[in-house]
Amino acid sequence: QVQLQESGGGLVQVGESLTLSCAASGNIFTGNAMAWYRQAPGKDREWVAGIYSSGTVNYPDSVKGRFTISRDVARNMIYLQMNSLKPEDAAVYYCNQWQALSLLTDWGQGTRVTVSS
Repeated sequence: QVQLQESGGGLVQVGESLTLSCAASGNIFTGNAMAWYRQAPGKDREWVAGIYSSGTVNYPDSVKGRFTISRDVARNMIYLQMNSLKPEDAAVYYCNQWQALSLLTDWGQGTRVTVSS
């Protein structure tokens, strides 16, 4: 059974920072690459950060240099540090394994990030 629980979202001003957390069940987390995704109203869900079990990370250009993904293996936790937030970062953020979106069928409830200008 997939268990993913995201938290840490909220309302911030443009330019501010926010850190999201994700608690993942062991069967999802252990040995797997993990990622953060987001979905803005009226838009498709998109990938925003990924981390391999080795610790190697990658980001799309839209967030590179502003977002940082990390993982705590002992606690089965994934984090997303978001700096210099922009209005276009507003979305519901989800964590899951780092795979093609079409292969991911089970999701947590997500955590909403609102960026006010």
